[in-house]
Order: sequence, then structure tokens, then C-alpha cells
Amino acid sequence: MNLDRVLLFVYGIGALAVMAMIFLALIRAVAGPTAPDRVVAINIIGTKTLLIITLIARLYHQEFFLDIAMIYALMSFIATIGIAKYMEKGALE
Repeated sequence: MNLDRVLLFVYGIGALAVMAMIFLALIRAVAGPTAPDRVVAINIIGTKTLLIITLIARLYHQEFFLDIAMIYALMSFIATIGIAKYMEKGALE
């Protein structure tokens, strides 16, 4: 019983820390001086969101959240690749 309370507290603190990091990355995405800075900040936000989804899966003992996290990771990766290709060539051809 005591270990469950400690884990709940640690997961809660971890989730708050990750949300603070997301907020800092959001500031960087808005104020980034160049487009690559913004792309990297948005990629960081996607990665941190993935971490929060896995924390929720662990906290509530729901394994299907991990499937959602995997799909989210694939979507984030494909979006980053698409944006990088668009920035390099000016089109998605």
C-alpha cells in the first residue's frame, strides 16, 4: 500500500515536470528565431506528450494507452519528416 502511494506521488511530480518542459518548448516554438528552431520545439512537444501518455498508461494500468502512444509517436515522426522535407525543397513532392 505504501509503495503505491509513493509511486503515485512520483508519477504526479514527473507529469508536472514534463508539463513544465512542454510549456518551455512551447515558448521556444513561438519565439524561435528560425524555422528549424520551431520544428525542433514542436518535435520536443510531441515527444513529451508521448511521455505523458505512457505515464498515464502506467498510472491507470491501461495497456491500450501504449498503443495510442505508439500511433502518436508515428504520427509525430511522419509530421516532422514532412515539415523537414517541405523546408528543404519547398514542396512535398
